[in-house]
Amino acid sequence: MAVTLKADKREDLTKSTTKQIRANGDVPSVVYGKGKDSRTITVNSLDLLKTVRDEGRHAIISLAVEGEQPTNVMLHDYQMDPIKGELWHADFYIVNMAEEMDVNVPLHLEGEAQGVKEGGVLQQPVFELQVRAKPANIPETISVEVSQLNIGDSIAIADLPKESGYEFLDNEETTIATVVPPDSAEPDEAPDENAEPEMIGTTDNEGK
Repeated sequence: MAVTLKADKREDLTKSTTKQIRANGDVPSVVYGKGKDSRTITVNSLDLLKTVRDEGRHAIISLAVEGEQPTNVMLHDYQMDPIKGELWHADFYIVNMAEEMDVNVPLHLEGEAQGVKEGGVLQQPVFELQVRAKPANIPETISVEVSQLNIGDSIAIADLPKESGYEFLDNEETTIATVVPPDSAEPDEAPDENAEPEMIGTTDNEGK
């Protein structure tokens, strides 16, 4: 079931009005979708953050603009103010609940690998997997248990259980977790302490 998020129309796109919108605790936003005209709106910053925190990054949001029928959307992207750490802008994508879509889902490894207990090093080459699913079936995260891995063992996408609600799009031979011997996790060669330091930022024309 989609969670409701209230929104207001945004017709004045001047910088002064946009600045005032942010000062009021709202986020200038855009709504768009396949075959749909893009629209500018505002949503409350705290309401949006709470929705993402409680429902997840891929939650289906019933966007309720006053005087209009609610629209099912997903938060497609957002920008943060690098100084204040506040929401700066948000993009919402209109979804068709009957159509599949491709999204990247975070990959989490769970458990302590047996090989790590024996001195090995657990490596995770990828941190997201691309899946195809209808909006209601998109997982918030993909969790993989690694406690059974010994030194030299690995898990590939092909080893993951098949899910009825979504399919993986990445190459099934892609390694997502492996336990390597401690020596192989270290640099091949130690730096030579007697070597001359390398000059940085010089050119052949310097000093001419």
